[in-house]
Amino acid sequence: MQIYSGAVKVALAGLAALAVAMGIGRFAFTPMLPMMQADSGLSLIAGGWLAAANYLGYLFGALSAGFFRRSGRVIRVGLLVIAGTTLAMGITHQPAVWAALRLAAGMASAWVLVHVSAWCLPRLMARRTLAGAVYAGVGVGIVVAGALCAALMAWRAASSEAWIVLGAVSLLATLLIWNVFSPSGSAGRGRETREWNAQWWPLVLCYGAFGFGYIIPATFLPVMARGELADPALFGWAWPAFGAAAAASTVLTAMYSNHVSHRLSWALAQLVMALGVGAPLAVHGLAGILIAALCVGGSFMVVTMTGLQEALQVAGAQAARLMAAMTAAFATGQILGPVVASLLIEARGGLSGALLAGCLLLAMSVFALLLKTDSPQGLLLRERTITGRHGV
Repeated sequence: MQIYSGAVKVALAGLAALAVAMGIGRFAFTPMLPMMQADSGLSLIAGGWLAAANYLGYLFGALSAGFFRRSGRVIRVGLLVIAGTTLAMGITHQPAVWAALRLAAGMASAWVLVHVSAWCLPRLMARRTLAGAVYAGVGVGIVVAGALCAALMAWRAASSEAWIVLGAVSLLATLLIWNVFSPSGSAGRGRETREWNAQWWPLVLCYGAFGFGYIIPATFLPVMARGELADPALFGWAWPAFGAAAAASTVLTAMYSNHVSHRLSWALAQLVMALGVGAPLAVHGLAGILIAALCVGGSFMVVTMTGLQEALQVAGAQAARLMAAMTAAFATGQILGPVVASLLIEARGGLSGALLAGCLLLAMSVFALLLKTDSPQGLLLRERTITGRHGV
């Protein structure tokens, strides 16, 4: 019973940390963008560049996360940075300062994601559903942030007030889990120097395609919804629907992880995501936007979870190095996504070109995932992963 209670405590702390780091530190800007457009005059193109600043910070965080050895301490510092920068977004009104704050929040978010994974997954090796619950924290954070923004929009609150509310929620959650993360825990398994393995390239490239493909609807989905319905009480709930699908998907995937390999789960989720990104092009109106929210929201955290688990299987003791490379590729894709979207919006006057590019890139990456470089039989014959013998 003591082991079970300890595992639940680890899972809940990881869930809360990722809710703050990703749901608020990374993705709160998405439901905030329509509010900032309405009361701050922020253009859609300027919003794309602010989003890109956050993703650039995420890239810096991914590249630097491996240099820190004490996961508990890094998680604590990262959560404090996120709470502070979120509060500051509601205090200042200068776009240059906003960009700097979003960059810092993105960097801290990457630190927390990498080190929560390093801290929680080894402690939950025997409890796969709880491992799925950790990554459900991202969806929970998105739901909380999106619901708060939707409510505040309905109450006609200013965007500055919404940022302060989200910052206060972040700080409260950080204080509640502060003592769980011991600052003495190490993030690494040693200082191995093995050279790069050819099996790693498909994972890195496909994870980068994932970053590019999903970030376009993840950034602009509420804006697309607002274009269909002017009532914030209606369009404001598109983003919470996205988060609810994300939260449920990781737990459900973890429950069935004994029967499907991590990489096959990843490939299927990425295919669902491709369909979701392309949905607004095929189904017009609010229905297409809701389909996108459910498909992308229901798959992006499955890709995150199963991608990191696959990295652990493929790289073994080198997993931290592979995870860092995948996260950096993901962050690069995220930077390119909003930039390309902003350029295409300016050139074409809409998001259709960016959605099509993201859909095609995601679909093509599925084929690369289903190839295994060291076996002509391919991924689907990997019995050891299907049986879950090495699963997390």
